[in-house]
Amino acid sequence: MGVVGEILVKYSPQANNSVVQVLEDEGAEAIVPDMMDFFIYCAYDLIYKRHTLDGSKRQYFSGRVLISLLEFFRKEMKAALEKSELFDPPPSIYTQAERASKILSLGRHTGEGWLLTAEMIELIEHGAPNIVCVQPFACLPNHVTGKGMIRDLRRHYPQANIAAIDYDPGASEVNQLNRIKLMLSIAFKNANHLSKKFLLNPG
Repeated sequence: MGVVGEILVKYSPQANNSVVQVLEDEGAEAIVPDMMDFFIYCAYDLIYKRHTLDGSKRQYFSGRVLISLLEFFRKEMKAALEKSELFDPPPSIYTQAERASKILSLGRHTGEGWLLTAEMIELIEHGAPNIVCVQPFACLPNHVTGKGMIRDLRRHYPQANIAAIDYDPGASEVNQLNRIKLMLSIAFKNANHLSKKFLLNPG
């Protein structure tokens, strides 16, 4: 079960009412994308500005250097994950950009921008089509690149099961839990269907 969305709500249990714990208590395995990807995404936008908008050469080279530096810090982690039989290393920002560009413009730089859509694509393509997209109430950037992309994502990936959940001090926690549990019930139903299909047709 993937958890994506606005950076504060995604990573702070206080902001998302401990959504990871809720999912795991219900029997799901929660997958939260690496925070480092957000900073690398910000650096990549400098490259995009040079190629497509009015960015300078200085911005372009700054973006390339920042990406190389940040990737250097997680080089050993990625090497260890590549040797693992259970986990995959995070994809490069260039791969994520290529995937996201098939769904939306990479010119969407506000908030989590196109990275939010790229994270959902990454989860779906790597066996986690069930996704909770968390966002503050009325957060326009995330409503566009998160909730607004659900229809297109389902068109490209029919197996996608995505629920957009708004978090706000005035929002009903019961309503949030009910929507998450509804999505989980669909996820478990789909998983059982796939298991039965595999048992009947193992080839």
